[in-house]
Amino acid sequence: MKIGYVRVSTREQNIARQEVLMQELGVEEIFIDRMSGKNTDRPELKRMMEYVRQGDTVIVESISRFARNTKDLLNLIEQLNQKHVEFISKKETIDTSTPTGKFMLTVFGAVAELEREYILQRQREGIEIAKAQGKYKGRKKKPLPENYDKVIRQWQNGEISAKKAMQLLEMSSSTFYRRVKKQGSFLPESKEIT
Repeated sequence: MKIGYVRVSTREQNIARQEVLMQELGVEEIFIDRMSGKNTDRPELKRMMEYVRQGDTVIVESISRFARNTKDLLNLIEQLNQKHVEFISKKETIDTSTPTGKFMLTVFGAVAELEREYILQRQREGIEIAKAQGKYKGRKKKPLPENYDKVIRQWQNGEISAKKAMQLLEMSSSTFYRRVKKQGSFLPESKEIT
């Protein structure tokens, strides 16, 4: 049985091109994910991996639709191999039923991962340049709640627990302790984090 896997990164992206390709190739069952391919935690991918049986062939438009890094790609292919399922990527003309196809799969997977790393590196460099130019400040911090000083004093004096203080200030524990430390407020010596 020919089984297709289609993925787009967002719900707004169009899957028509990939679907047309699957129809042209005579795919009988299609699994579609509309989410990032940064890892293999994708519901339809998981469903497809459970669905495939010996003798099936999984077809994708390109490797990047299936996996975004070499490790994930090779792990998925190994799972397919264990089930005696072949893999075809049309864009890269890879067919794992041949030794050349298996070799090319590894090479293209590494190239796809390298390109992803280049994109992330350019993104980091762009942020650093923007920071240096004063154009990027990062996420804006929320101002302290109006009752912050009062609640902190109550906590420091043992009138309320840290948990109660966090609730009153509507802060997570990490934000609470980070703010306390940054504001120079002292931590009660005998207080446990509760």
